[in-house]
Amino acid sequence: MRSLTVLGSCGAWPEAGRACAGFLLEYDGFTVVLDLGYAALPRLLERCPKGEVDAIVVTHQHPDHCVDVSALARVRYYEAPDAPPIPLHCTPGVLDVLRALEPNPDPASVFAVHDLASTTRLGPFEVSTVLLPHYTTNLGVRLTAGRRSIAYTGDSGPSPELSKLAEGTDLFISDATLQGPSPRTTPRYVMTATEAARGARGAKRLLLTHFWPGSDRSISVAEAQREFDGEVLAAEEGLTLTL
Repeated sequence: MRSLTVLGSCGAWPEAGRACAGFLLEYDGFTVVLDLGYAALPRLLERCPKGEVDAIVVTHQHPDHCVDVSALARVRYYEAPDAPPIPLHCTPGVLDVLRALEPNPDPASVFAVHDLASTTRLGPFEVSTVLLPHYTTNLGVRLTAGRRSIAYTGDSGPSPELSKLAEGTDLFISDATLQGPSPRTTPRYVMTATEAARGARGAKRLLLTHFWPGSDRSISVAEAQREFDGEVLAAEEGLTLTL
């Protein structure tokens, strides 16, 4: 099976019935979690009851992207105490957040922690990263296996690096926090749907995510469609896309 499942799609905090950032990537039996924010873990556990994933990628340290990694640590500690640590590839500061949430068990004893910026391989995937503008260190990530590739921005303001990340990908998962015209304030650390679409040019499909709670997502899709020639989708919890 080669697929991507949306575990959470909200930015900042989860709407009722939804979750914050989280995706499950499955490729020929290898499973990778991309971010795991507020309320995303229960949806992961629907597919992996004991949190049995092969790797975790966390793009940055904000809790709407990493807080449920702490909950996953508890699942692994109690439900699979003899299992080897899960590789956790993350940016600086993520481990500090996890330890502040719950120092016992130490997250470094449940996960094998690696610097995401130095990661070049995850199972069948070749990995590349780019630094994208955000309030804290945030790495966009691209994963390629054979002829299939996906990219994920985490959170990002507009940047020329987005087109490099998107070029030639089968699926581009992009921050689309805002709607309407681009704010005039600078610097910019999140994007409008229109900006996300412009950054995604070169990809085959665009999956918008990280919506501000309460947003009408159909508006975001319509705005992005004006700037992107391929298929535009809104991330919805439980949505599974075949790669």
